[in-house]
Amino acid sequence: MLINQELLDDLLAKTADSPRLRVNLDLRNSSEDTSQRMLNALQSGSLVDIHRHSNTSETVAILRGAVTEIFYDEKGVEYGRYELSPAIGNMVLQIPAGQWHMLIPREPSVILEAKDGG
Repeated sequence: MLINQELLDDLLAKTADSPRLRVNLDLRNSSEDTSQRMLNALQSGSLVDIHRHSNTSETVAILRGAVTEIFYDEKGVEYGRYELSPAIGNMVLQIPAGQWHMLIPREPSVILEAKDGG
């Protein structure tokens, strides 16, 4: 599969019809694939709640737009903010396994997410 501007345009257009203002495109080879790779297109206002992945780290790469990734401690206290945007040169963030985090899209954005697990 080729990931190009046309594909990103198409994914972002589909977010308008989504109640969650986001659309995922699964990039796995099959349902038996033991990794998770997906494109996640998000509109401003899409809510990605605080969560964590207990057994795997997560790699987030911004392909278009701008997002803020926020890290929280075990008590829910924010302790780190990471701005991802090709325009500012911050394009990939590695999130450690077990790290509480949430994502806020600041404009229409597309990210590539990769982690272990289906």
